[in-house]
Amino acid sequence: MNQKYAARWDLARFWQTLTYFQVIPFMTSLQQWFGTQAEQPQGKDSVILVVGDNELGKSVAQHLVARGYSVRALVRDPDRSQSSWGNSVELVAGDITHAQTLVPSLLANIQATICCLESAEHLAETDITDSSNTAANLQSWKNLVQALAQNQGLVFDFREPSSDLKEIWGALDDVVMGGVSQSTIRLQEKTALFSGYVSTDNSGGFASIRTRNFDPAFDFSNYEGLELRLKGDGKRYKFMLRSEARWDGTAYCYSFDTVDGTWMSVAVPFAAMQPVFRAKTVPNAEPLSSSQVRSFQIMLSKFEYDGALNPKFAPGPFQLEIESVRAYGEVNLPQLVLVSSAPTQAALDREDIVRTSGLTYTIIRPGSLTSTTGEQPLVFEQTKQTDHNSQGPTRYEDLAEVCVQALSQPKACNVTFTVKGSLSRTDSLETGSVDWAGLFSRLKPDSAVNS
Repeated sequence: MNQKYAARWDLARFWQTLTYFQVIPFMTSLQQWFGTQAEQPQGKDSVILVVGDNELGKSVAQHLVARGYSVRALVRDPDRSQSSWGNSVELVAGDITHAQTLVPSLLANIQATICCLESAEHLAETDITDSSNTAANLQSWKNLVQALAQNQGLVFDFREPSSDLKEIWGALDDVVMGGVSQSTIRLQEKTALFSGYVSTDNSGGFASIRTRNFDPAFDFSNYEGLELRLKGDGKRYKFMLRSEARWDGTAYCYSFDTVDGTWMSVAVPFAAMQPVFRAKTVPNAEPLSSSQVRSFQIMLSKFEYDGALNPKFAPGPFQLEIESVRAYGEVNLPQLVLVSSAPTQAALDREDIVRTSGLTYTIIRPGSLTSTTGEQPLVFEQTKQTDHNSQGPTRYEDLAEVCVQALSQPKACNVTFTVKGSLSRTDSLETGSVDWAGLFSRLKPDSAVNS
């Protein structure tokens, strides 16, 4: 064995590990007293992205905030736009005409997007909907939709290393049980490197990296599992989740093999994760609560489960590069709500970009938009995609509310419809007197309408 890793238990590293993960109550209290304790990492609240620095976009943002959503708005100049959007909306700089500005951090943790750039005839939008440059216009839409699809469900993105990631992930090796294995996580350009030396001396045999506990927890209840994008060394690793904040409680584990030097995507279904306590399965444990994920861990271990050995384990150096962790699975709510327009060829082309994106979508074609009170009741109508009935005005406020309501309606998935009229003055959005589920229930998927 390399002299560097001689079998000597390291008390200082043991103490450092326990304090990093705030296991020792006395030490945690001292850290709080002296102000040296790292803040508890926050679970990422889902965010709704609003695209469109115009009257409709701002109205949509106001409706979202009123219903408790976290809202992010994509604008070209946040400083110039802040006063008109208010302090409840996070403004981020970006321009869909320039794909390089749509960076992963800007789109991180987006639950859904409401795009209000369409309807140039009604919204007097900027050059983004200028029909004089159709090719550039369509490319702009492709930029946005592709960026949204690539970042959907993103949990950890090591392509853009940040100080937050450095404070969240730490080494957790067999030093906690007397072993001498050593590992680190190092943020590199576009990846995180989990590497080190694993030893079976002193009855050890594992090295791992783990996050501090998140508060609030992550909610993955709308997903089937997590996908790891990584490059390994041919060894078998474990991916672990915990739904409770206890340091040494039940972990839910999934073993996966790597191919030496090859990038691969590893799907980890929540339903396939085994409840384990110290490498022993827990037969009577409840299934993983995917709505309450408190911590994440990646481990290289001598043991598989219940005394069985890892068939691809060997003492010595190892390394695993990680690019990202993202949630995956069938989504039953809209991920992209597009305010469209009358079906000109340019508008149809833009809509088709959305329909073929792989995102679940809602496409809304409003009547002529107005700020005045309409006289017609609010109605939804469906025709074939090339047809459109835009007779009758639609108020900005009502269209904004339809956009927001679509986010919580499974029947709004993959549909295109016209909305016109207005909510009556007696309708109370706060008391739920509008039968939104009833309005959306009459809609049929585009595949059925156009067949």
